[in-house]
Amino acid sequence: MTKRTSINWPEVAAKLAAAFPRNSLHPAVLAWVAARPGREPWAVAFSGGADSLALLLLLWTHWPERSGRLRVLHFNHKLRGRAADADEKFCRGVCAALGLKLRVGAWRRAKRGASEAEARAARMKFLEKELRAARCHVLWFGHQMDDVAETLLMRLARGSGSGGLSAPRPVQLMPRARVHLRPLLTLQKAGLVAALGAAGAAWREDASNATGDFFRNRIRRDVLPAWRAAAPGRDALAGAALTRELLAEDDVALETCLDELGAFTADGALDVSRLAGKPRALARRALYRWMSAQPGAGELSRQGFEVLLSAVQRGRPVRHSLGAQGFAVIRRGRLVYDKRKLPDKKARRFN
Repeated sequence: MTKRTSINWPEVAAKLAAAFPRNSLHPAVLAWVAARPGREPWAVAFSGGADSLALLLLLWTHWPERSGRLRVLHFNHKLRGRAADADEKFCRGVCAALGLKLRVGAWRRAKRGASEAEARAARMKFLEKELRAARCHVLWFGHQMDDVAETLLMRLARGSGSGGLSAPRPVQLMPRARVHLRPLLTLQKAGLVAALGAAGAAWREDASNATGDFFRNRIRRDVLPAWRAAAPGRDALAGAALTRELLAEDDVALETCLDELGAFTADGALDVSRLAGKPRALARRALYRWMSAQPGAGELSRQGFEVLLSAVQRGRPVRHSLGAQGFAVIRRGRLVYDKRKLPDKKARRFN
């Protein structure tokens, strides 16, 4: 839906807020907001699509006292020609009608056939830059319940644990004290679209979403409808959302257990003796955490990770390659990162 003109956006926002009162949003997000200072600046990612439009209108209506400090961020990927520019124009019009500040970024190095991951990385780079410039730590996203099911199915295909399967989270703590908020995870796409239409809204449709170019698009177009149809009498989307919530609880529990073990030393080593006799899930999580803290470590294959995990559980001395720059070494009951010793430049010159 893109062609309707002369829209009274404040009126549309009021109607949408009546359809989705504040208590219909995710309770974890509401609790987080209630505990924060009132003058904290917010930023919201706004593509012009139905989800992000609904989010923007609900934020503007339910938290009017925040509108003066609300920064709206739109990223033009430059991958869809005039359609992408029309998205930007639409976003400018909505924000102008609501009296909101809009910041627009563009992908200057956009290339035909860019991958989904490349496009996402470019957008996140822009969002992070704007957050730094505004000294803002709170970023809102319009992910809804359908996104939960899509992400769950995608990550099942690659083999994810509770941490990966519990995404996207309503309150996601990020590095540098930032937080990503997703209040629409309690709402389904169809309900949002119907309410927007009933309120008299228009929004932008990305035609590329209907193609099978990206994995998520194929899940959305081909798999999700068949999956829902295969479960008559059940709300498969609500079931996926509940599964996500339960997995998030399990993930927090495992993280808490690992913290209580005190297995990580002040110098960044992993005391593997603390993991003796503990469930493999805790050892796996400890190794993942240790690996992510090693900036020089390369990618480790799934098979290689399992071999190193078995060594961690046994606690026996081992030296396992982590790529061109170093090794994972267990000695004296500690897992440490050992950098490779590069040949001396002078010695290489005369050899």
